[in-house]
Amino acid sequence: MTLVRQLQDYRITTAEILYRLPDHPNLLQSYIWQELDIAPRFPVLHKFLDFWSREIEGTLHSVRVASAGMIKPATVGHADALLLIH
Repeated sequence: MTLVRQLQDYRITTAEILYRLPDHPNLLQSYIWQELDIAPRFPVLHKFLDFWSREIEGTLHSVRVASAGMIKPATVGHADALLLIH
């Protein structure tokens, strides 16, 4: 399932969600969310944030998103050293 999704242009997406604690609105708490999602629309993240807004008491402050493709073309590099072992 994961490989199929990656071939459909899903990427590993990480979001740092800052939210306010219900009992202490001056404090911010951090939550890290990670899932396969499609950049730049991020429908899976939007679905999660909609759920958060409806069901969780902590008010969202900000969301920071990073995304990277998992399937990449092979790279070729040169060796820095050559060791011979008998």
